[in-house]
Amino acid sequence: MKKIALFYGSDTGVTDDITKDFTSLWGSEELDVREIGDVCKEDFNDFDIFIFGLSTWYDGDLQSDWEAFFDDFQEIDFTDKIVAIYGLGDQIGYGEYFIDGVGILAKVVIENGGKVIGHWPYKGYRFTDSVAVIEDKEGYFYGLAIDHDNESQLTDERLEKWISQLKLELAPYLNDNKVTV
Repeated sequence: MKKIALFYGSDTGVTDDITKDFTSLWGSEELDVREIGDVCKEDFNDFDIFIFGLSTWYDGDLQSDWEAFFDDFQEIDFTDKIVAIYGLGDQIGYGEYFIDGVGILAKVVIENGGKVIGHWPYKGYRFTDSVAVIEDKEGYFYGLAIDHDNESQLTDERLEKWISQLKLELAPYLNDNKVTV
């Protein structure tokens, strides 16, 4: 059976709340949930599938615990690993950096041999630029974009749809004995 981990970081508690909502909606599948500040590089060897959660701060900065772990993160071998990422950002106040953290992490995962799933359409968002936009897949972010500051009324619906999407995308990997990317 594939082992799934959700690693997240939260400075103000909002990403923590979204993560609790995520785990509640995720259901019965086993999910090892940890704050990224409590994780070491070797912990990535224990899982086949990852879900990362983070916020983007100011001018495209990673959440502080992800930022502190980033040097180690860049050294992780993601070969045969599947990763999905959700990110929080402010598309109005920081529209030129909206959910950049999602793109920063996704690009490292891909460069280090992993597969990123859970791409999310950016239609309907009002941002000006984002590192999280997939360059070779028109109209998509690398992961779920949550703007809890300006569109909190859409958070639950987006999270539910994304979880359903993830479960569909993960089904072939969960029903197989080997993760193949």
